[in-house]
Amino acid sequence: MKLLHVTTTTDPALGGVAEAVRQMCEALQALGHESEVATTDDTPRPGYPVPHHALGPARGSYRYTPALLPWLRAQAGRFDAVLAHGLWQHPSFAVRRAVRGRRPYFVWPHGMLDPWFKRTYPRKHLKKWLYWPWGEYPVLRDAAAVLFTCEEERRLARQSFWLYQAREAVAPLGLADPGEARAEAQRTAFFERFPDLRGRRLLLFLGRLHVKKGCDLLLEAFVAEAAAAPDAQLVMAGPDQTGWQPELAALARRLGVADRIAWTGMLTGDLKWGALRAAEAFVLPSHQENFGLAVVEALACGTPVLLSDQVNIWREATAEDAGLAAPDTAEGTRHLVRAWLADAAWSRRRSAARARFLQAFESAAAARHLSALLQSHLARA
Repeated sequence: MKLLHVTTTTDPALGGVAEAVRQMCEALQALGHESEVATTDDTPRPGYPVPHHALGPARGSYRYTPALLPWLRAQAGRFDAVLAHGLWQHPSFAVRRAVRGRRPYFVWPHGMLDPWFKRTYPRKHLKKWLYWPWGEYPVLRDAAAVLFTCEEERRLARQSFWLYQAREAVAPLGLADPGEARAEAQRTAFFERFPDLRGRRLLLFLGRLHVKKGCDLLLEAFVAEAAAAPDAQLVMAGPDQTGWQPELAALARRLGVADRIAWTGMLTGDLKWGALRAAEAFVLPSHQENFGLAVVEALACGTPVLLSDQVNIWREATAEDAGLAAPDTAEGTRHLVRAWLADAAWSRRRSAARARFLQAFESAAAARHLSALLQSHLARA
């Protein structure tokens, strides 16, 4: 198959969708399928593994790009199918307008239909309702299939809008196995950059510093539970897109744990993998999380995961002793930190975490599933 992926950006600092698209393209490529990516970026991303068409600049948060629709109309005939990643922005709307009736198109909501947004931002939800009947609802209704990364995402998507119609399918995301060949070099690179963390018990948060991630709950839980464990250190690794880090750092100072929290900024490459391998546990107490690619990256490194039960893949990720889950509350987050600190045999979970990755999240199996699903729909079309 020859596939076109359409999304807002390939910049991983702007969220997990960009990394999910890259991983998907590489896994499909390994099966012999060709992929190209069209985005609203200003310039192509250097070293991207497949052809990247940057059609920006984009305007506003809607990411409107005048060049996108005519480009899609001119180029869609080269592809067997088009995959639109994400909702509520121009790319998915443009895909429907450009290719409906000409080529099958598929939509990945990537968690953007989760009812958490309706509950948390009611005014934004009202604004979305004004757009929904003539915008995103037809995008979903006319798609060959709407693809969800797990069963929980599919279940939740039906709760956001009463006007909802879609051909649904579950197509799990996967991650290429990072292997163990560079594991020690990656740990060394991380500790060389952050030497003060060497010899400490590391609890790692890896993700955007965003209110939905429960970062404030994590800081409060850490100070409440880790006072009696002076060798425990919390590592907060991720970009600060909304300017929240100064407020979180001030909270840490008020709680008296500023010296036990490391703010690393966004980590990539060997530094990211080194952090995941150096940590005793990965923690994500999110109030809403669709797939959580960093969760899967942790499992791939044999690092057990501590998750809220609002991470949609918590059941799959914590099965077989690979981690723990609790509610996305102050007490639930404290329970996760407490369980990590109190478990004298925590290291036994490392092999379980690695086995869980290989069984449920390795990219080759996910790509085969997606390939079969797409080909089945294309045959019917």
